[in-house]
Amino acid sequence: MTVSIRASLMLSALAMAALTAAFVDPPEADEAKKPAHPAHWSYGGEGGPERWGELAPENKSCSTGAQQSPIDLAGALTASVDAPHPHWVPAHGGTVINNGHTIQVDVSNGGGMALNGKDYALKQFHFHHPSEHTIDGKHFPLEVHFVHASNDGDLAVVGVMFAEGASNPSLDAIWATAPGREGKAAVAFDIDVAKFLPAKSEAYRYEGSLTTPPCSETVHWTVMAAPQTASAGQIAAFSSLFPWNARPVQPLNRRYVLKTSG
Repeated sequence: MTVSIRASLMLSALAMAALTAAFVDPPEADEAKKPAHPAHWSYGGEGGPERWGELAPENKSCSTGAQQSPIDLAGALTASVDAPHPHWVPAHGGTVINNGHTIQVDVSNGGGMALNGKDYALKQFHFHHPSEHTIDGKHFPLEVHFVHASNDGDLAVVGVMFAEGASNPSLDAIWATAPGREGKAAVAFDIDVAKFLPAKSEAYRYEGSLTTPPCSETVHWTVMAAPQTASAGQIAAFSSLFPWNARPVQPLNRRYVLKTSG
């Protein structure tokens, strides 16, 4: 029987501690306790972000890359660059996955977006607590990433922040369906991802990477400037499973952050 996030909140304190133990170590965990070759990546402890580049040869960019994500979106230059143009459509069905690192929703036929004259199809979206990107040094309690791919393998990701506030109806069905431990659950409802976009279209744009191993520097990032809202309860439901699943902010190096005018 599928265990929902709502049901997982009713577990005993002891069971919840066991469920979340893999995620509670802070990124700055004791270096002396780490083995030379951790077996698997995580957000803290033995396989934390500072060791990702050592876990496998394909993860080298995590340590040596010069265009890594996430970043602090500070000092953006206002420029006449395209804002994202999603043409997302409601998708019926899909899969909600607890992959041990986040809650991910795989969709098909959910539309896509146009960026720089190229079309990208929406493949999946997933969540981070706290936000991975910061704005002028400020974390938000939640961030969602909409991952798109073009026919030639190019990637474009749209990030939307959530501030604590009014409840977000778009999260409820996902939270109720998501497994409370690693596993998958079929979606029996329409997923209208367009409802996650804020009303204002201003956005930050920059060139970066995946925020998880192998940290490939193949991503055109768009992060919406205005946040959506999620209730304290909705944020707590996610953070009960993933107290910290955000990679630390990475150096900007020689890149520029551009801000669209809408």
